[in-house]
Order: sequence, then C-alpha cells, then structure tokens
Amino acid sequence: MSRPYGSAAALEQRRRRAVEAVTQGERVEDVARIFGVRECSVYRWLSLARSPQGLAAKPHPGPTPQLSPDDEWRLQMLLLQGAQAHGWHNRLWTTQRIVVLIERHFGVHWHHDHVGRFLHQRLRWSPQKPHRKARERDEAAIAHWKRYRFPHIARAARKRGAHLVFLDESGFQLTPCLRRTWAPEGQTPDLFSWDRRDRISAISCLTVSPKTQRLNLYFELLPDNKAAHGEHIVAFLRQLKAQLGRGFTVLWDGSKIHSKSALVRGYLEKHPEIVAETLPAYAPELNPDEGVWGWTKYGRLSNLAAYNTGELRSKIVSELLNLKGSQTMLDSMIQETGLSIAA
Repeated sequence: MSRPYGSAAALEQRRRRAVEAVTQGERVEDVARIFGVRECSVYRWLSLARSPQGLAAKPHPGPTPQLSPDDEWRLQMLLLQGAQAHGWHNRLWTTQRIVVLIERHFGVHWHHDHVGRFLHQRLRWSPQKPHRKARERDEAAIAHWKRYRFPHIARAARKRGAHLVFLDESGFQLTPCLRRTWAPEGQTPDLFSWDRRDRISAISCLTVSPKTQRLNLYFELLPDNKAAHGEHIVAFLRQLKAQLGRGFTVLWDGSKIHSKSALVRGYLEKHPEIVAETLPAYAPELNPDEGVWGWTKYGRLSNLAAYNTGELRSKIVSELLNLKGSQTMLDSMIQETGLSIAA
C-alpha cells in the first residue's frame, strides 16, 4: 500500500488523533472507516504509541541523487570554463548544452527543464542577459587606467577643489524599447505605438563634489530630432560651470563630439579650470552616466508607447528628476563601475 499523502507532521497528527479516538472508547472499525484506513493500520498505530519509536512519521527520503556533492562541484568547475572550452562557438551556456555536458562527463541524461531547476536550486545559478563587449577592448589598459590613472585623476581634482563630472549622451525614440512582461501562456500581448523614428537626444552628467563626495545629476534634452554636436556640448559645459560655480574635471569617452571637436577643444583652451580626461576605449562600464541611461531607457521607460514626443519628453524629464533626487540610486551607479571616487 502506498504511503498516504501529506507532510510528516500531518501524518503524525493523523495517527495521534486515531489513537486518541480509540483510547476514548471509539471502536477500532469505526476509527478505521473515519480515517480511511484498514483496521490493521489502527492496531499498528496503537502498538506504536506504546513503543519507544512512537507515532512520528518518517519523512520520505526522496530519490537518490544522480550527482554526488563532488560531482556537483566538478560540474560547476566545468561550467565556469565557459561553453567555448567544451567545443561550442561561444562561452554562453544554454540548458541544452549543459544536458550534453552532463551526459558527456557523468553519464547521466537529464531533461533540459530539470537542468534549469538543478542550476537554480543546487548551484545558485540563474539565466542572465550577457554584457556585450567589443573585441577591440584592451583589457590590460582598462585595468591599468582603473587601478592607477583614475585614482590620480580623482586626487588631482580634489586637490583643486574641483568636481568630478562623468558625462555622456543618449537618445530616446518614440518607438518603444520593448522588454519582457507577464501574460497568460500563448497569449503574447500587443503594444500599439507609432511606427516613426522621432527622437529626443539628451546630454547628462553625474557629478561628485570634491569634499563630501555628494552626488548630483544634471541633464539637458535637445529639440526633437536634433542630434548632439560640439556646440551642444559647449553649451552644456558652460551651463554646468555656472551651476557648479567653479571648474571641474570632466570624464567622457573619445567620441568626435567631445575633445576631438574643434568647438569643444577651443572652449577648453579658453577655460583651463575645466580639465578633460578620456575614458579607456570600448569601456562604457567605467562611466556611471551610462547607468543613468540604462536605468531610464531600459528600466523606467521600457514599453512606453508615448503618443507623441511631447509626452515622451515629459516622461524623460520626470524620471531623470526622480533619479536626481535619489542619492542611493546615484551611488549605486558609481558602485557599479568599481571606481573608488574617494581614492
């Protein structure tokens, strides 16, 4: 006869109630009928109640694991090598690839759905969207800049009493940035929007004060369908200098509209109190202002099907103002870069 359904605690309570009913004078056959068991089961429970073992139900041990703890550790080491080390064309893992890996190294065949549950429950892995990185990156140069060059830049700015300014540009389109959403299985929702490429370009910067390291966010939205050029960068720098009331050190990427622009170079030459530093090539993760755009575009404003650019502009301003008022969020964007602004 199969083990009855229920937790160990529930089964124990069931036994004790049956024994108690018999002890209080109920007939065994009546108790067996009420609890849906055979009379022999009730007699066995009465015997157990008088034994040292008692009525406690034994938890079901479950199936024998097909991978031992040592196997699980070895599997994790194999996974950390990346899929490319095991013959696939890139380092990324899918559950189908892991099924092949487990069968190849351990002789165990699992369904790919079971592999997903195993990764989550036993190895604490989760499905994640990879960061895209350019092949042109010089990892050694990036690590050197992060470890040696940036601390020197931060100390020099603090010595001058100057803010650190991380500056970047981005753009928002009327066509929504689509992200996953919850819906009934097999019923993919529709998001109605204009099929137009109307665009709002924006400039922003995350600033760090020299003494208290207080963070702030400044931003400017350009007119509709207007791309950012050198004159916009100069205007933004001029306005930022007026708001900060002093010079600063600006860190940005090596794009043409920054220090390569004749207009920007000319402005910087006339204002030596503004020091420009170029971030390492192909390393956007070192600029916390990238986090501003990621949080806004792909987080707060994802799936926004604005009716027109006026509504889109209003939403952008609202979200950036909310972010500007959150020291915690701004600090998280600094922390994400791994840069030590207090160095």
